[in-house]
Amino acid sequence: MTTTILDPGDERTPVARKITPRPESITGNVALLDISKPRGNILLDRLEAQLAERLPNVTLNRYAKPTFTKPAPDDLRRDIRAKNDFVIEALAD
Repeated sequence: MTTTILDPGDERTPVARKITPRPESITGNVALLDISKPRGNILLDRLEAQLAERLPNVTLNRYAKPTFTKPAPDDLRRDIRAKNDFVIEALAD
């Protein structure tokens, strides 16, 4: 299955990509990554509460980037990848 994704870098040229297959259920560890934009932590607080209620057998791990203006440091990315099965990023303003 392919879909059209509009790239914010150049919306005039659509990019065709395959969607990653989604698992039927969420199990294991889920990383909640705050990219350090204002109010992202508030979004993650609410999401974490809802996920904890709906997915009691899932472990939720919180992480934060030092700044939203740069990519996550390599050591943070390695840590998230080593300890988690899923990642949710919080973008807010």
